[in-house]
Amino acid sequence: MATVARQNIDKLTDKLSVTINKEDYMPAFETKLKSYSKTANIPGFRKGNVPAGMIKKMYGAGIFQEEVLRSVEKELYKYLTDEKPEIFAQPLPLTNDMAVNMSEPDSYTFDFEIGLKPALNVAPLDKAAIIKYEIELTPEAIDEEISRMQTKGGTMSEPEEISEEDDVLNVQFTETNEAGEAVEGGIVKDNSVMLKYFSNKLQKELKGKKAGDSISFNLKNSFEKDALQNILVDLGIDTDDKNAADKHFTMKIEKIGRVEKRELNEAFYKEVFPEKDVKTEEEFKQAIKEDFSKHLEAQSKNQVHDQLYHYLLDETKLEFPEAFLKRWLQSGGEEAKTPEQVEQEFPDFINQLKWTLISEKLTEENKIEVSKEEVKEKMKQEVMGYFGQMNMGEDMSWLESYIDRMMNDEKHVESTYRRLAATKLFDYIESQVKPKNKKIGQKEFFEMLDKHKH
Repeated sequence: MATVARQNIDKLTDKLSVTINKEDYMPAFETKLKSYSKTANIPGFRKGNVPAGMIKKMYGAGIFQEEVLRSVEKELYKYLTDEKPEIFAQPLPLTNDMAVNMSEPDSYTFDFEIGLKPALNVAPLDKAAIIKYEIELTPEAIDEEISRMQTKGGTMSEPEEISEEDDVLNVQFTETNEAGEAVEGGIVKDNSVMLKYFSNKLQKELKGKKAGDSISFNLKNSFEKDALQNILVDLGIDTDDKNAADKHFTMKIEKIGRVEKRELNEAFYKEVFPEKDVKTEEEFKQAIKEDFSKHLEAQSKNQVHDQLYHYLLDETKLEFPEAFLKRWLQSGGEEAKTPEQVEQEFPDFINQLKWTLISEKLTEENKIEVSKEEVKEKMKQEVMGYFGQMNMGEDMSWLESYIDRMMNDEKHVESTYRRLAATKLFDYIESQVKPKNKKIGQKEFFEMLDKHKH
């Protein structure tokens, strides 16, 4: 009779020793041999009349090993099903030097390693020091948003020369030395840049230039700070390199584009807000303010959730079976990884694993659930939002059948479910804390977010 013995071998790591005897695998081995003799096609013998001895000689060793391993796997997973140890991933086989021998059937023992989940005490939410930012929306921000909308809805023309700060320059960058000579093997890249993103000095030099004209400059002194970072990325230059912006380039102007902004009138207001009755510029600004305020409130909420995520991750103390998990990372995927790759990936992997344990416990303890109806309704909202932005008209009779088809897409359903479950979880966590309110300017808030990303 097969047995499974369990022994602790390391921190949160146990060894399972699966021992099987002849009676555990021999009946299946003999049955499989008989099955082969009935179906084997061997020259000189009719199908179904191949001698058992020949079948055993030709295929026996492979079948024997297969049935031994099948019996071991069956007993291993029976043990895991019955005992239900809290483990990570799947058991990993330890080195087994034992060779199975069909000629001398015997008892065999195979060893496996399991990584155990740690005891989990989630950091107390009432101790979390969280700030909720009240983002101040200035009239200037509303005017900028209106200008952006006018530009987005405008028409493109091709003026003869550069003159406006919103002119779009289609250009080719060619890397040069200080003398303006092209660097062999240097960067050559097409790009589009608005005039206003250049430094004030270079803007003055560019005004009056036409398609076909060229200008040479050093990157560092030629762009506004944020624009410089974007240009470096576009050109494929490492932004972490302190000397990245010291490179010189010649920029050839290929084409000049200019957007003629939309006029502020009732037709434009209707396009932007088809569901609202906006007739005047003042009403348009109010509608923009309401929409923008909702967006900023959502951004503020996301920032609270981000703080809560980091608080729970940092303050919930957990130990892990690191040696087991590194071994699993190295060999458990579709492609084996090097020890160096495992070491590089391990910190992020542990954070993801830690958050999974925390979120699963909070979800289970607080009975946070997502119903099929909620998934369907979420899909409906997203589709309506998408087609609403495209102004597809008022006839939405096709929507129900469209959503039903989406509900048959398992990946889409799973993705929607996970997003809803995460939202519900964070809403619950947020309800358990008392954040301090702090006023902050819109620009300052987004600068803070940008620094956090880096």
